[in-house]
Amino acid sequence: MTYMKSTMNDARRVIVIGGGAAGMMAAISAARCGAAVTLFEKNDRLGKKLRITGKGRCNVTNDCDVNEFLQNVPTNPRFLYAALSRFSTEDTKQFFEDCGVPLKTERGKRVFPVSDKAQDIVDALAAACRRENVSVVFEKVKRICTETGAVTGVETESGITPADAVIVATGGMSYRQTGSDGDGYRFAREAGLEVTRLIPSLVPLTSESRLCARMQGLSLRNVALRICEKASGKTVYEDFGEMMFTHFGLTGPLILSASAHISDIVPGKYEARIDLKPALDRKTLDTRLLHDFAKYSNRDFANSLSELLPQKMIPIIVECSGIPAHKKVNSITKEERTALCELLKAFRVPLGGLRPINEAIITKGGVAVGQIRPNTMEAKSVSGLYFAGEVLDLDAYTGGFNLQIAFSTAVLAGEGAAMGI
Repeated sequence: MTYMKSTMNDARRVIVIGGGAAGMMAAISAARCGAAVTLFEKNDRLGKKLRITGKGRCNVTNDCDVNEFLQNVPTNPRFLYAALSRFSTEDTKQFFEDCGVPLKTERGKRVFPVSDKAQDIVDALAAACRRENVSVVFEKVKRICTETGAVTGVETESGITPADAVIVATGGMSYRQTGSDGDGYRFAREAGLEVTRLIPSLVPLTSESRLCARMQGLSLRNVALRICEKASGKTVYEDFGEMMFTHFGLTGPLILSASAHISDIVPGKYEARIDLKPALDRKTLDTRLLHDFAKYSNRDFANSLSELLPQKMIPIIVECSGIPAHKKVNSITKEERTALCELLKAFRVPLGGLRPINEAIITKGGVAVGQIRPNTMEAKSVSGLYFAGEVLDLDAYTGGFNLQIAFSTAVLAGEGAAMGI
């Protein structure tokens, strides 16, 4: 990645609001272009949310090209083309490698630090801010000051700090304990910009089924999941991977990704259909059942499934199959076996809704991108006001895509703010 130094005699004063992934990258980008940068962070340290991403491992990006990347962005993907072209997934990898953080690529092209420590990513960004002489102030911004349609500075408890440009990189409303309380949306509205409906995304799903609570804590690996409309049977999402039952419903990577496809969920509209044996078609699965039943021919049905299913799930499958638990397997009929195969290939869980936004990885919705210049991230109606990261109406599936969106939009915002473009 190359940066263009400002040719202005006097460095432009750029303020960045928010010390997360987007905020720190925007500050670095602006400073490398010659701006005098001040970063305001309401917490007492930088990168508070970033430290816990990816279960503390930090999935920094996804090792894919632009076209594949955009296929994983359900909301406003075309808006991101300029940002990803300017600062790609390769640029992100190179940035952190140059900062002394070796990376690795895992299943699904997910990129992590070799150390599996999100703290290393935070430290690399914070160190880069120091190298670029970014001034960090741990203070909450109360409002953005504007005059005749242009930014003039920000107001904090300490007073007004003048600026030629302000970059809003405050994140969304998820994980509020990390400081993401929606300030950025308020700043946007106060500046006259539209903010779209805000809902949780990449979030667990609830179910009224008592079966989920009975299997609480059970993780399923290598299963296939389909989310279907109950009325029509139409599949709206399907994938393969891991998930888990909880006291309230379902969670895990498959479920979090699925939530991005069903933001209109209401009780009774959708159901999850879980293929517990995706490697086996129905005929092969029936053969497997016949083999197990022959092996345990004198056992009760309830005691014949230990090689096929997790122990915690066996009572549930027995109950749902309609086959008496104490029926000897050598007397199970072909019709009962066929029904059991169907149950194993499509275990159904009715879905109720999304868990609260505070449990979401990201916020769906935000500053409407139609009001933002895609090649600079500047608001069209307010000169010198820029936005980056989750505060924008952009969201993607799990796999490092959302952090890459933060980095890519931040680089453009930083350059635009520093160069006055």
